[in-house]
Amino acid sequence: MENTLNIAGQERLHQFGNLELLAKQVVEGFIVGLHKSPFHGFSVEFAEHRLYNNGESVKNIDWKLYGRSDKLFVKRFEEETNLRCNIIIDCSSSMYFPLSAKKNNKLNNKIVFSILSAASLMYMFKRQRDAVGLSLFSEKIELMTPSKTTTSHQKLLFYELEKLLQVSVKETPKKTFVTEALHQIAESIHKRSMVIIFSDMFDNTNEFEKIFSALQHFRHNKHEVILFHVLDKSKEIEFNFDNRPHKFIDLETGKELKLNPLDIKQSYLEKVNEYKNLLKLKCGQYKIDYVEADINLGFEQVLLPYLLKRSKLY
Repeated sequence: MENTLNIAGQERLHQFGNLELLAKQVVEGFIVGLHKSPFHGFSVEFAEHRLYNNGESVKNIDWKLYGRSDKLFVKRFEEETNLRCNIIIDCSSSMYFPLSAKKNNKLNNKIVFSILSAASLMYMFKRQRDAVGLSLFSEKIELMTPSKTTTSHQKLLFYELEKLLQVSVKETPKKTFVTEALHQIAESIHKRSMVIIFSDMFDNTNEFEKIFSALQHFRHNKHEVILFHVLDKSKEIEFNFDNRPHKFIDLETGKELKLNPLDIKQSYLEKVNEYKNLLKLKCGQYKIDYVEADINLGFEQVLLPYLLKRSKLY
């Protein structure tokens, strides 16, 4: 999906405030693009069918689908297809970067990208009749809901996401304690689920092994996990700034530092890439799906990994 949909979509959100409607537009646009892509034939309705296995009863074969596809698919019943999903969003102050951007892209920061991605996934869950829960954390757990499929529950989750959109980082600066939050949430999810995390994984403790241990907690409890590492790749990974003095502000503490980015670029790149590569390595070891989610790209980078993950589980 093109970056223009990401930017234009967030502008429409700013104008009209209907998050659920915008999520529907994102998902339907993604589905149209999916059928035009190299993934043509990969059905987003796969939850309704599975391939027929030789030797099993033919009574549930979908013969109409066979006529269209020349392949044998078996209809699946609702109890076979439902999935429990838990979306976790880091809403600490670092997620509000960048505070200022180009005029036509003023909403394109990490928290808005995460909210709109989560809303799009929720709409996808609705299509698949999957149960969904939502957790928000910063220096503490701010929201934690059970996973449900009811319409009233889904409307509550969209309402909570829309409330989060209205929060100003300047009014309520919040630090990040990824470790404690993830451990608490992992303990609260009692049934095996798909856990989807949106975070920049910047933690105030800098105790990386404890962060990795918190991620491992989900896998220890038999959950399937997708970590969307949400970043402004140009600024936070590649450190692309003009060759002139800049004032850098820590959004979580308010501390300021004035310097020329070129003076520290090499050492910064070494540190940030060391951490990112270590995070990817640990996710691989724990069998956690790691996805680098660049806020300057579209939502395909979120929706497609979810669909692929779900197709493997079912």
